[in-house]
Amino acid sequence: MEKQTLPNSTLILVFGILSILGCCCYGILGIIFAIVAIVLAKKATALYTENPELYDGYSNVKTGKILAIIGLILSIIYLIYVIFIFATVGYDGYQEMIDELRRSAGA
Repeated sequence: MEKQTLPNSTLILVFGILSILGCCCYGILGIIFAIVAIVLAKKATALYTENPELYDGYSNVKTGKILAIIGLILSIIYLIYVIFIFATVGYDGYQEMIDELRRSAGA
């Protein structure tokens, strides 16, 4: 009997990678991708533990879950940082910081 690939194993890996990249979008996209990847990984792990001899691709699931956890942590940290910045300096202060960074990068 030929082994089947675990359902969504590649998708879990891709979402894990996107969760790390998504933390740069104020943390929101990273949190969304990470949560979806973790939920899908939990379902795939349960399916794999029932019949490990039937499925292949569990390494993608494990790697994707680890990446999703890392992405979730980074996204939460960055979201807290953004909330802190907006709470302390406000939107106008944030825009001034961005403008100053642009001027210093262009010089």
